[in-house]
Amino acid sequence: MTVLVTGGLGYIGSHTVVELLNSGYEVIVIDNLYNSYPEVEGRIKEITGKDLTFIKCDILDKAALDLVTSKREIDCCIHFAGLKAVGESVQKPLLYYENNITGTINLVNSLTENGCKKIIFSSSATVYGEENDIPYIETMKKGTCSSPYGWTKSMIEQILTDANTADPELSVVLLRYFNPIGAHPSGRIGEDPQGIPNNLMPYISQVAVGRRDHLTIFGNDYKTPDGTCRRDYIHVVDLAEGHVKAVEYAAKNKGTSIFNLGTGTPYSVLEIVNAFEKANGIEVKYEFGARRAGDLPEFWANSDKAKKELGWTAKKNLEDMCRDSWNWQKNNPNGYRED
Repeated sequence: MTVLVTGGLGYIGSHTVVELLNSGYEVIVIDNLYNSYPEVEGRIKEITGKDLTFIKCDILDKAALDLVTSKREIDCCIHFAGLKAVGESVQKPLLYYENNITGTINLVNSLTENGCKKIIFSSSATVYGEENDIPYIETMKKGTCSSPYGWTKSMIEQILTDANTADPELSVVLLRYFNPIGAHPSGRIGEDPQGIPNNLMPYISQVAVGRRDHLTIFGNDYKTPDGTCRRDYIHVVDLAEGHVKAVEYAAKNKGTSIFNLGTGTPYSVLEIVNAFEKANGIEVKYEFGARRAGDLPEFWANSDKAKKELGWTAKKNLEDMCRDSWNWQKNNPNGYRED
């Protein structure tokens, strides 16, 4: 079975490709390398001892997508490719709408025109909005998103659902996940954002390794136990394994299905910092700053459905997440740019 992975050299994508290869799938990766690195391909092969096909391709280029999908028999697609920084999306909404939505439409047209009927979408808990009670459950109505990034996720979910309504032969799996952190235990692949990190853990790791002077925590006056935002952090390897389970599910089930992938346990920003320091015996300097546009005070998952229908649960704990993040960063202080 051949799986096409868009954005497959990115953070979540690369870990998912590892788990797919280890599970016996043939993998084709397309990535425009906007927020990823070509070195990742070799490291994936090193970890798995298996080969993959990498094609540099942008999902905004329909003709290039058609060259990929028309010349290869693709059984399933996992769609990661897209812009993902909440703050940047507030500043550049049109860029996010064009890239994420138009790119997805191009991809779905290209896949379906060439016989691929199974699509797994990398969505987000942000689609639940501010109206829903915590923890989030898949049966809840989607809410008002707090950023253009969130709206692109919500709109793409609707686009894929509508496409399935028009074509009942489609199998669409919407994976809503929460806050992936950690790295592969080998230390060979991990999160290495270009420029200033928008996510918490790579910023903590870069401060710890000396690349940055201190961490700025955006807001300490939220209505949470310590005033900082709380999130459902999940180890990226657990998340990757969830995608493998989704591929298995899509092979047996038509229609549109939604699954939360999270641990169900929220941690605050300060708790993550303290856990990182404890797990690795290293100090992380931080200071408080103003709230960041688009951030919600707290959210976490109810993942019972994924356990029941996918046979998936998160196995790794917060210590694992912090330890593996630091193992990646200390062995790659400048990320992939060292190669």
